[in-house]
Amino acid sequence: MSTTHPSRLSYIDWLRGLACLLMFQTHCYNSWLRPDLHDSALYRWSQLGGTLPAPLFIFLAGISMALVTERLREKGIARNRILKQTSLRGAEIFALGLLFRLQEYALGYKWVPWTDLFRVDVLNILGLSMILMALLCWLASAEKISAARIRTIAGALFGAIAIAMFTPPLWTTHRPSFLPWPLESYINGVHIFPQPQSWLFPLFPWSAFAFAGLAVGFLVYTSFARRNEPGIFFLLGVAGVAACYLSRFFDESSIHFFAVYDYWHSNPNFLLMRCGILLILMFLVYAWCRWGLAQLGFSPVIQLGKTSLLVYWVHIEFVYGRFSILPKQACSIPKATLGLFAIFLVMLALSILRTRYKKGTIKVSQPGPQPPAQPASAPAT
Repeated sequence: MSTTHPSRLSYIDWLRGLACLLMFQTHCYNSWLRPDLHDSALYRWSQLGGTLPAPLFIFLAGISMALVTERLREKGIARNRILKQTSLRGAEIFALGLLFRLQEYALGYKWVPWTDLFRVDVLNILGLSMILMALLCWLASAEKISAARIRTIAGALFGAIAIAMFTPPLWTTHRPSFLPWPLESYINGVHIFPQPQSWLFPLFPWSAFAFAGLAVGFLVYTSFARRNEPGIFFLLGVAGVAACYLSRFFDESSIHFFAVYDYWHSNPNFLLMRCGILLILMFLVYAWCRWGLAQLGFSPVIQLGKTSLLVYWVHIEFVYGRFSILPKQACSIPKATLGLFAIFLVMLALSILRTRYKKGTIKVSQPGPQPPAQPASAPAT
């Protein structure tokens, strides 16, 4: 059995924690800053940083799905049982997304429209993407694990490309307008508006990040990648740089394949750019976790990443909800920044409490000698 570096998977939690930090600052400044400060450089950069958390969360869900499926395959678990276990987790995340919308409506009753109950948010599409990935892994199963791995990588790449290519027409010239708007929203994010909305999270194009992550997750589990792990991550970073350059090259080209060209929202070129950025970040964070200070002692970023779903859920209420810790649209930059620091500390404390409570529950429910614990970085969506 090959040895495993202690921080081999910590990059996953570190990236999730990074997504949480970017999410905090984007939401805090958006909710609390006075409207006249929305033209400031700080606000513009904060909102630009806010374009990364959702792709990161969905991309990492794909990597985690690959790692979980690979472990189950190595244990000899039947493909139907793997499908059931992984798809049920996706269904659970989807149900939590519906529950989150119900909570937001209840807490904002009287000023939140009922249509928000059917808004397609990141948890909804994350859950559906996990179910689709589970189906792909089931279809790609084979007697030999190596063959199943290769088939899944090919299927995931094909799925990501197909989703990216179908997005522009589904947003414009071939919209499924015959569907009721709550259902069409899961295709293109139209919601109650005449046109698809870029601030929502429909399957097209967002699930493409999940399939891209699934392909990357299975790639790093190949025998070659395990033997040459640092080199593989470096090559992924190089591939990310190449993807960014290709995105700009295609954008500047006079040849366009779609009737409506919208680089920043629905075009595959922008999705290619964001996938490239994710791959670059993945390499940099892997290097930081393996050789940098992240491997020394307690890491607040990794800690947040371990409970990313919880801190995502809770911080929304303290920033946008009825229990906002600062007055909305009424704060100066220093005051909003102080509030951001407070949110970070509170969410970190909540994350630590959750982790300790979970460990305590396991010890109480399983008395006697305990098996070796999984690395703190084990994937958990």
